[in-house]
Amino acid sequence: MEASCLGAALELVSSGGAGLSPEKRAALGASLPLLRRDYRFQRVWFWGRIQGLRGAYYVAEGMGADLAAPRSRLYSLNCVEWNLLPPASGEMVARAEALKGRFQGDPSFEYELGDAKAEDEEKLPEDGQELVIKEEIRLVATIEQIDKAVGIIPRGSFVKTPLGPVHENRNFEGLSLTEAKKLSSYFHLAEPVNLKNKTLLEKADLDPSTDFLDSLEHDIPKGSWTVQLEKGGMVVVLRSLLWLGLTFYHVPMTKQYGYVYFGTGEKNLDLPFML
Repeated sequence: MEASCLGAALELVSSGGAGLSPEKRAALGASLPLLRRDYRFQRVWFWGRIQGLRGAYYVAEGMGADLAAPRSRLYSLNCVEWNLLPPASGEMVARAEALKGRFQGDPSFEYELGDAKAEDEEKLPEDGQELVIKEEIRLVATIEQIDKAVGIIPRGSFVKTPLGPVHENRNFEGLSLTEAKKLSSYFHLAEPVNLKNKTLLEKADLDPSTDFLDSLEHDIPKGSWTVQLEKGGMVVVLRSLLWLGLTFYHVPMTKQYGYVYFGTGEKNLDLPFML
């Protein structure tokens, strides 16, 4: 969610029970604008918090002119001092997927090969060397997984220019209440997968400037999202059952939308058996 309207946005998603203390909100309100200035970001999003056993990671994302380009990710332990995370690679994600259990809350904590389950050994190197993964690497890989799987935006809020870059759609005035209650009105803010497999006939009714991402209606497993009306029907709230703690909000007929994650950084692998 946008750092500039963090306080109001957190109130709209507070019904889930997660949030920030007044002290943390004040610290973020002071540090995030400085983060944008120092790193020369076009905009800064407060991504959320991953709760560990001994501490919590507060995460922010910085974006440039192209909103579809890879985002810079930073974390803080106190909402004041921020550390830049390295870009997530496929190898990082594969190694992090092999680790189970809670985060410790210590960036320098090291996971060893024995911490991974036997069934995940195919994700690990085959050179026989002992593998050590710092929690900082697991953190950036988990953020990448969550963003790719459940980071979403309303349809029409971003527009793709003929030259390729993606910008904010200044003509976007929000979804109607009827459209806001449909999963097809929300897109994953990640490289499309299902869109590339559609036939030319299926793409005929799509607007290439706005329909350039995958919608939520075909997410697997089916039923991994809940859609609710809150605040007297004035706010549409989507929650992910795959990554518990991810909450998206949108106020229909306005430009107010965003998502935030408050969780443990663990994927709900039991979801297919719960539906």
